[in-house]
Amino acid sequence: MRKWMMILLAVGLVFGLAACSGTSDAKGKIVISGKKFTEQVILTHLLAEYVKANTDLDVEVKDSLGGAFMLQQAIENGDVDMYVEYTGTGYLNILKQPYDPKKTPEQIYNETKKLYKEKYNIAWLKPLGFNNTYALAMRRDLAEKLGVKTYSDLAKHSSSLTFGSDAEFFERSDGYDGLVDTYGFQFKKKVTIDPDLQYEAAKNGEIDVITAYTTDARIKKYDLVVLKDDKQYFPPYHAVPIIRQEVLDANPDLEEKLNKLANILTDEKMMELNGEVNLEGKRPREVAIDFLKAEGLID
Repeated sequence: MRKWMMILLAVGLVFGLAACSGTSDAKGKIVISGKKFTEQVILTHLLAEYVKANTDLDVEVKDSLGGAFMLQQAIENGDVDMYVEYTGTGYLNILKQPYDPKKTPEQIYNETKKLYKEKYNIAWLKPLGFNNTYALAMRRDLAEKLGVKTYSDLAKHSSSLTFGSDAEFFERSDGYDGLVDTYGFQFKKKVTIDPDLQYEAAKNGEIDVITAYTTDARIKKYDLVVLKDDKQYFPPYHAVPIIRQEVLDANPDLEEKLNKLANILTDEKMMELNGEVNLEGKRPREVAIDFLKAEGLID
């Protein structure tokens, strides 16, 4: 009997220590991450520098971790605590919800927020203020030569054109297959390319059509034309910090502090920050710090 009591006490001690360790980690440290393209690296450092300056949390940064599916797995596993996700990505690709173009951006956000909490115990905070949607883009001279202004116009010429995008776009539920089904594209060739290299490839004529991010400054710099999504295939992609609820529970004032970042960025401002990195050669962390200082969010 005494032997079993000792075993039970040992097991209880182990579980107790494990529980305490988890609570301590959630309260004392936060791991902030992001996806592998310029905007996300800037936003990773923006969140990290803000949290460092406004809380006592020990901040670990893991920038450029990967795509949406990798980040989702990491936050579910507790390897990452917070990053910026986009409403359309969360709604369609992670939650696998059907997209109805009649739904407002607010409805998409609210439904996504509710379902993430119920399914993953992950909180969606207030949106940062900008919408970085996918958009098909091409060289201006080529678009004018073919008379292409909309995706439907593009479909008529797609058999003679090459299409390029990052690997994830070919796997997403809001990606290539659905786009082809909606518009009837029949591209001559598909090319997988890093999202930060596709703009120059389009400028140089190596690829005819790319999936640009609408907040990327290289669209203007390289004189690319963003075509009109006339059948509204792509949903809104409003940028929102998401965080494990366990971390918020362990740090009661953290949510209020993070929500002070609501609506600090417009589409134009995010494009400007992206341009500082991609066109001026500044480091993402430097750009993030300068922005936060200019906004009075850190000293």
